[in-house]
Order: sequence, then structure tokens, then C-alpha cells
Amino acid sequence: MARNNQRDRAATTPVSETVDGGLAELVPDRERPRARTLLLDGAPQSHVDPDDPTYLSFEYQRRLGHVVDLAAPPNRPLQAVHLGGGALTLARYVAATRPRSTQQVVELDEALVRFVRRELPLDPGARIRVRSTDARAGLAKVQDGWADLIIADVFAGARTPAHLTSTEFLAEVRRALRPGGLYAANLADGPPLTHLRGQIATAAAVFPELALTADPTVLRGRRFGNAVLVASDRELPIAELTRRVATDPHPGRVEHGRALADFAGGAAPVTDASARPSPAPPASVFR
Repeated sequence: MARNNQRDRAATTPVSETVDGGLAELVPDRERPRARTLLLDGAPQSHVDPDDPTYLSFEYQRRLGHVVDLAAPPNRPLQAVHLGGGALTLARYVAATRPRSTQQVVELDEALVRFVRRELPLDPGARIRVRSTDARAGLAKVQDGWADLIIADVFAGARTPAHLTSTEFLAEVRRALRPGGLYAANLADGPPLTHLRGQIATAAAVFPELALTADPTVLRGRRFGNAVLVASDRELPIAELTRRVATDPHPGRVEHGRALADFAGGAAPVTDASARPSPAPPASVFR
């Protein structure tokens, strides 16, 4: 009983550690006994509930979860690559919803990985391999056509690094995907949405099928926020994705086809030579 009480107290006490990316904190969730939110230098990164890894708290993670659900028939194992690890929330979700999946996580911040795995251990039965290296370098080591699903959620100082925004990077993504595989990226932008429009044009130069989902106020350029871009060489399950996003606790909108092309507004694809990091979020976003 004493040992259980110690665990319970630990789960309600914030823990922190300096990692390569700054100060990492795991802050308790008042509504879920053992759940934690990961913050880096005060900016929320991800949320994990060890008692229910299928629970996705953050809006953008729920939308990435929908992509996971629609990547293959229910319960079918996936071969997945996660570029960016954070608290390993999506890798835990895949392991819980699709047992026997094989996953590779690429996370540059080795100290962050050690901190997260110590405080929020992975299920011993999960087939999750974590590589501590740059996302693009780690992607280059994935075999041609290996992945059913690639998820990009990489931020350094709350900005996506420039070398992960180009057509050359997305060509590597497509190389690593099997035919019919899905790519999903968490993108962050605010008015006038120059970065987001450029990323749509960049993906359209590499993949024939695209969809974008986000809060309508973000798409209208009224505030800074996240959008999830989905790309593939096959027709996307737009109707089901739209239904799921519309019934989220914070409903979103899905754009595709001509409407998405119009939204991009003639933006030019980004290349390695022209790439820039995503814009820094305003300080008010984290207040």
C-alpha cells in the first residue's frame, strides 16, 4: 500500500528536467489521475494518459489520431514512422489501437527521450524503437516503401525547422511510404498564413492527393494555430475524416480538392534553397 501511495503522490507532483531543447516539465492533469502534459520552456507539447493511451487531449493530436484510424482497416497493425517524439503520445496511441504495429520514432533530443521514458514508461510489449537523431537523417534510414504511415510533428523552439518544409524532404517521405501509405504533418501558422499556403503547394508538388484540417478560425486567418496536412498517392477518405473532425470536442473543417488549391492561392513550392522555419507563435498563444 505504501508503494502505491508513493506512485499516486508522484503522479500528482510536477517533475522537470533540463534537456537539449530547454526545460522539460511533466505537469499533472487534474481530471485524470496519472495523466501528464509535457511542456518545453513553458510551451505545451503533448499529453499522455498512461491509464488510457487512446485518449488524445490536444486538438491537433486528435486529428492525427483520426489519420491513424483511417490509415488501414480497424485493428490492422501498421508500420509507422514518427518524426518528432515529444511524450510519444501518437506512438502509444498506435500501439494501443493497433496491437502488433511496428514503429520507429525519430527524436533529436536524446535527453528528452530519457526523461519521458523514465517518468512515463512505454508498454513493454509495444514494438517502438526510438532513434535520437535529426528527423530528416532518421527518415533517410527508413527502407524504401517500408511505412504505412509517416507522421511529422517536429518543432524546435516552437518552430518547424526549415529543412523539414521542402519538396526534397517530402520526396524522402514519399520514398519511405509504401504505395497507398499516408503522410500527416502538424503545421503551425497564423495570419497571413504564408507558411501554411506554402506547405500545401509543396505537398502538392510531391503527392497527388491532399487534405487539410484545422479550426475554421485558423483557416480564416483570425488566429495562430495548428493545422494537420494529410497527403498520399491514393484517394483519401475525405468523407469519414470530415465526419470525425466535425464531431470533435473542438470541431474543425476539412479542405481538399479545388477548395484547398484555392486556399493555397498560387503559393510556390518550397525547396531546400528557399526553405525557412515556420513562424514563431505569438507569446499570447501559451498564456
